[in-house]
Amino acid sequence: MSYVLTEEQEFLKSSAKDLLKEAPVALVRELRDNQNELGYSSDLWNAMVEMGWPTTALSEDLGGLDFGLKGLNILMEECGRTLSNSPLFSSLLAGLVIQKYGGQSHKEVLTKAVSEGATIAIAIQEGQHYQPKNNGTSVIGGAMSGSKTMVADAHVADHFLVSYNTDNGVEVVLIDAKSQGVSISKEFYMDSRFYSTVTFDQVAVDEKEVLSAGKGKSVVSYITNCASILISSELIGLMTEAFERTIAYLKERRQFDKVIGSFQGLQHRAADLYGEIEVAKSIVLKAVDALDENDIMAPALCSMAMAKTSKVAKTATNEGVQMYGGIGMTDDEEIGFFLKRARVAASLFGGYTYHLNRFAKMSGY
Repeated sequence: MSYVLTEEQEFLKSSAKDLLKEAPVALVRELRDNQNELGYSSDLWNAMVEMGWPTTALSEDLGGLDFGLKGLNILMEECGRTLSNSPLFSSLLAGLVIQKYGGQSHKEVLTKAVSEGATIAIAIQEGQHYQPKNNGTSVIGGAMSGSKTMVADAHVADHFLVSYNTDNGVEVVLIDAKSQGVSISKEFYMDSRFYSTVTFDQVAVDEKEVLSAGKGKSVVSYITNCASILISSELIGLMTEAFERTIAYLKERRQFDKVIGSFQGLQHRAADLYGEIEVAKSIVLKAVDALDENDIMAPALCSMAMAKTSKVAKTATNEGVQMYGGIGMTDDEEIGFFLKRARVAASLFGGYTYHLNRFAKMSGY
């Protein structure tokens, strides 16, 4: 499946390429080696904000560009190609959720956040694995207690969207990161990014800040769907770039007085991988369309996209490192950065197993 980009979408894609030329993969190495406290370039993030990227999918009445999920697909794919790190993922995800389920107060916070480059982080995972139904965070007497793990961009967040249990099920609430009782412990992962454990110790909760009270299960499901689209789109860009770099290397590396790309065994492996990448692209585009159009099959397709892209990204980066040979295992080559990012990204908001199981259940298995 493919679609023809409109003139506006083509402009968005070309402008993304132009901006991200200033953020090559070498920047990931530089930020890592310099032990940058943010984990990303503030100059790059400010440039994204100036270009309105955090508002890409938001409607015009919220000050957005109104590109929908197709616009986000374009941006995240380009970010995947350069492994660009920034709070863009969290900002886009929070924007989608608040636009659909937020009240006026939430939308006011969102509008101010995206215009000033502030970040709203999503905190719904507990423990090592993504199981949003297993929620130990609770609110008793108007005070929240619990902890969330693997929270992306928590260390720079101004607000959190936090899930918690009630007698009637799960709810999601907007919490100010500066609230008393909020503590953040960040960890540096192998993809050279920070993820945090956020602890809430008797944090005051305003009932007015709850998103669509009584519909928390739907909110969490929508977060999972949107996160799957954003991550899958990034993984498409990542695996495509890794594949193209590998093919270029096969065409120049010589062994036994021959270009190694002439070896039939490597050609077969490259051909198989190309086919898998094209299938993954089609699945992601189908899921993007379904979620944009509120198709009843959208949740299942989003999980299908996440399961497929996480598996193919792992294969593509494994093959890249292996076909590069011994040098691919060293820090001298950039192909290893793609492998590391693919491993972490594919585990965010549920990995292959979680989404395969989710898709199966939704499909009646």
